[in-house]
Amino acid sequence: MPGPSGLRRRLPRALHGRDFSLYVVASLTLTLAEQMLAVAVGWQVYSVHHRAFDLGLIGLLEFAPVFLLALPAGALVDRISRRLVLAASTGVLAAIAALLIVVSANGARALWPFLLLAVGVGIATALSSPATRAIAPALVPRELLPNALAIRSVVSQTGVVAGPAIGGLLFAIAPTVTYATALALFCAALVAVLLMRMPFLVDPGAREAAVPPGGPLRALLGGIQFIRDTPVLLGAILLDLFAVLFGGAVALLPVFAQSILHTGPVGLGVLRSAPAVGAVFAGALLVRGPLPTPAGPTLIGVVVAFGASMVVFGLSHWMVLSLAALAVSGAVDMVSMNIRTTTATLVTPDRVRGRVGAVEAVFIGASNELGAFESGTAAALLGAAPAVVAGGGLTILIALAWTALFPALATLGRLADLRPVSVDAGDRGLDDPRPPATRRGVPT
Repeated sequence: MPGPSGLRRRLPRALHGRDFSLYVVASLTLTLAEQMLAVAVGWQVYSVHHRAFDLGLIGLLEFAPVFLLALPAGALVDRISRRLVLAASTGVLAAIAALLIVVSANGARALWPFLLLAVGVGIATALSSPATRAIAPALVPRELLPNALAIRSVVSQTGVVAGPAIGGLLFAIAPTVTYATALALFCAALVAVLLMRMPFLVDPGAREAAVPPGGPLRALLGGIQFIRDTPVLLGAILLDLFAVLFGGAVALLPVFAQSILHTGPVGLGVLRSAPAVGAVFAGALLVRGPLPTPAGPTLIGVVVAFGASMVVFGLSHWMVLSLAALAVSGAVDMVSMNIRTTTATLVTPDRVRGRVGAVEAVFIGASNELGAFESGTAAALLGAAPAVVAGGGLTILIALAWTALFPALATLGRLADLRPVSVDAGDRGLDDPRPPATRRGVPT
């Protein structure tokens, strides 16, 4: 039987380091806790008035702080300790879980406490998203980054698989049990974050430098301009935004569970876990080796497949078929997310990672939280099933249009060929004398 050293050698190389392993633990516990909260809050919110619009409103209030605070949070992450910013956001989530225990213990009969706490979740997300994206490259050497990012995705999706299922089971016992377990997991994540070091942080002194020429506003907008001038990255982020904005159905799962598939809290947890089951399967293949096909055409293809799976889910009245459609959506979304995340990480210089991550968080937040509001509104107008089917069809059309709108992305080859876009000593590359078309992060 192999000893500890033999087992260690069998792990992916990125997991051999102590700090990245702590990061994985923090990512897993955070995701588990967040997904457990999502199941419990979704069920309780829908139970107050039985309105799909209320679910969308929760998504909107979670997104609004991300939209308003993302740019300042990104600038903050580029100036101070990314680890401490992530720790602070985790502490906020722990406080929210504790307050949800109090709300549930008092009956959870009103909507307004959930709306207020949704704003708190948005504030925590605004802080954590750029910090999380900026930390990973500081924990492993560059040659291990693609493997590390794939591992992070698999771990995150594992939490998405287990979190809703565990949350649904605990909710069947009592809502307070779900929230108390989430609180314990948030505390464990906080400890892991505080124990991390960042041995591969590039030029940490650069983030402590004075504000570059152009003033604070120019520094604040650095992430936006960097993404705008990097067409491969802009196209990948926008495609993800529109795909999940119109094609996502997660926010409506309580409606499908109760009114279409006629299942209970445990069934809702299983439905929420199904996309992550597919994602874990796809992620495990990505961990084993690099993407075997050209990244650009693959990205377009998997987004088309995502839209098609949503059409099938919207038309289904059979639990098994619905679970299969959601699993397929999760598998292809994992491939899409891996391409986008790897592209963003490899083309972004360290000194702007926080600001680029903040802008990316706004786009992803728009596709998730704002997408939840769009789903709730569309379902209120059209019905849940027609809204999902229409959104899936629109996603397919958008993906096909991307081949003409972003040819640099549609023809992208190996991700390993991507390189950081050069930036000047001033800050972000806004003074880079090369025209934007040559600043794509692809060797020319």
